[in-house]
Amino acid sequence: METDQRTSQNALIVAVPETAGSALYGMIDVLASAGNLWQQIVGVEPELNLIRPKIVSLGTDGFLCGNNIPVRPDISIRDHPTAPIIILPELWLAPDGNFKGRYPEIMAWIRQSYRAGSCIYSACSGAIMLAETGLLDGCPATSHWGYQNLFQNSYPKVHFQPEPNLCFADPMGRIVTAGGTSSWHDLAIHIISRHCNPGEALRIAKVYLLKWHDEGQLPFASLVCQTQHADSVVRACEEWLKVNYYLTEPVQRAVQISKTPERTLKRRFKAATGTTVIDYVQNLRLEEAKRLLETGDTAFDEIAACVGYQNPGFFRRLFKRRTGLTPSAYRKMFQPFVAR
Repeated sequence: METDQRTSQNALIVAVPETAGSALYGMIDVLASAGNLWQQIVGVEPELNLIRPKIVSLGTDGFLCGNNIPVRPDISIRDHPTAPIIILPELWLAPDGNFKGRYPEIMAWIRQSYRAGSCIYSACSGAIMLAETGLLDGCPATSHWGYQNLFQNSYPKVHFQPEPNLCFADPMGRIVTAGGTSSWHDLAIHIISRHCNPGEALRIAKVYLLKWHDEGQLPFASLVCQTQHADSVVRACEEWLKVNYYLTEPVQRAVQISKTPERTLKRRFKAATGTTVIDYVQNLRLEEAKRLLETGDTAFDEIAACVGYQNPGFFRRLFKRRTGLTPSAYRKMFQPFVAR
């Protein structure tokens, strides 16, 4: 769906007090540069502004968004604005937060805009606002990997995928969700490519040094997250495993220490944490392997043995499956630069 470069299009970016200012204004700057910034830098005749981003909210009165950043909306949804591009940027919302019931007027306007033909895009936790509209029900979607439990609990009809940087909810690509915090970069490139042309998207990426996160979100995700629950036996088991994950047969040892039948412990562990005991152990081992890759030059076979695997080939395959990268690629990506 490419349009003529000479066509200028409006983009409405939704802002509420929970909005992250960096994503809001970053998106405005990048989209407004399409058709003119690269041209100015290289000394050729600028095109017109191919995309005209504007802030839309409940009203036009100014307010403060996340981190007390001032926002002055250009348009009120109560004036029923229309645009081919509607963007829901990142929200400041805790992973255990609740967005249910907020801003019903905005939700109704987003649904109406989609029915009228608009393309709806969300960045990071903006997908939570999109999920609240119901437009993601029965569809694949992504957001920051840290919101996986929130989606499972609050929006179980959404097929949440923590891996991709962009996820298309429908075959026509009219609803697109982007992953983690800086994924609005990928989203901006996609919007410019689709609604202007791929060449302009590439030029904007070069000007702003925007990187396409083709590796997805898995390399950035923490495999071990603390789950709040009231099962003291499972909590004691978790604490023991955090210290002793590298031992042989850690699951059997945890069963013995818990003084609970194995089947009972496994059932209670899954109910309390959402994961199996063996997956929890593997994730602890993987997190330690990631730390060692990030901070030193120890050979991966040695790291495998250090975290409890005598078969480095198996652990290497497990590492690639859970992080999306080979150990060497992970080290190259995350190890700090060292003065040479």
